[in-house]
Amino acid sequence: MRHPPKQPTATGTPYRMVVVQDMPQTCPYLPDQIARMPLQLPVVPIDPGFTDWTLDRGYRRSGDFVYRTRCAECQECQPTRIRVDDFRWTRSFRRVFKRGQRDLIQHWDRPVVTEDRVNLFNRHRTVRGLDHTDEAVDSHAYHAFLISSFGQVDEWSVWDGDRLIGISIVDVGQDCLSAVYTMFDPDYSRYSLGTYAILQQIVRAQREKLSFVYLGMYVKDNPHLNYKARFGPQERLRDGAWSTFDRETLTDQP
Repeated sequence: MRHPPKQPTATGTPYRMVVVQDMPQTCPYLPDQIARMPLQLPVVPIDPGFTDWTLDRGYRRSGDFVYRTRCAECQECQPTRIRVDDFRWTRSFRRVFKRGQRDLIQHWDRPVVTEDRVNLFNRHRTVRGLDHTDEAVDSHAYHAFLISSFGQVDEWSVWDGDRLIGISIVDVGQDCLSAVYTMFDPDYSRYSLGTYAILQQIVRAQREKLSFVYLGMYVKDNPHLNYKARFGPQERLRDGAWSTFDRETLTDQP
C-alpha cells in the first residue's frame, strides 16, 4: 500500500535530520583525495516513504544514519539507479542469471547475524582490498553497519548446497530497492555473484512493480564501483538532477 506524500516541515523538507558528524576525512573511494560526507541521523517519526525520499536525493545508509558527499573539490561520486522498466538484458546478463539459477540456491529473507555471515564479510573485504584497518568486523559491528536501520532491510543470500557464498543487504522502500552492501566468496568468482545479486534485485523489483533499483555510488576511477556502468540504461545524480546514461556508450541521452 502506497502512503500519501508527507507534507514539508518548516525547514522545507518533509523529514528532519540532525548532523552528528561533519569532519574532513580520507576519501574511501579515490586516492589522494579529502572527502566530506556529513553523517546525519533521522529524527523520529519516520514513515515508509523516508527511504525513497533519501535515495532520490542521493543519500546512502550506514546503520541508522544517512550521508551524501559534500566534497569541495571533487564531484566524482554519482548516486546511480536503474529505472526497472527500462532495464535491458544483455546476453552476458542472461548467461550469469541462467548459470546461477541452474547451479545455486538463493533466498530472500530478513537479515540475521551468524558466524558464517561475519566471516564472509571479513574475507570479502580482505581479499578485495576493501579493508583499510587491521581489525576484523565482529557480530556487533556487522549488525550496526548493515542491519540496524530506520526502515525495512532484507537479505538476499546465495548458497552452494549448505555453503553460504554470497550476501546482499538491501533496503526496501515503497517504490524501490537499494543495494546497501554485497559480499561474496572469492572462490566462486566464476558465478559473477555481484552481477547475479543485482539481477536478482531487478527481477524482484519487476515482480513487485517497483520503479527503481539503487546501486549506490558510481565512481569512474574506482574499480570496485565503476562496474555499475554495465547496467543500463541507468540514471546518475549530478548537480542535483538525475541524468540518463546509455549502457553501451555511457554518454548522456536526451
